Amino acid sequence: MEISQLLKGVLDLAVLAVLREEDGYGYDVLRRLRAAGLDEVGDASVYGTLRRLYKAGLLTSYVVPSEEGPHRKYYSLNEPGRARLAESGKTWLSFASTMNALLGEAA
Repeated sequence: MEISQLLKGVLDLAVLAVLREEDGYGYDVLRRLRAAGLDEVGDASVYGTLRRLYKAGLLTSYVVPSEEGPHRKYYSLNEPGRARLAESGKTWLSFASTMNALLGEAA
């Protein structure tokens, strides 16, 4: 099974989870996802996900001036985003539990 196919289904959840603890700009979110073990995640996928979650009202954003280049657009989790994270997290845990049970004898 390809990791890239799995990522398509859970990237929203992963991005929301990364932003739960600390606000971040695009490259920072990408770096944190990769540091967590999602090495296969692509730049464009993360930036597109951030824009989509923002448009869906699950994130807020603000701009911070940078002395090292262009200003950075930071994203933060708002209350609807926290609610979606909680809901999607429960769904994921239930699904993962089911898959673990199914694969228990195969592993």
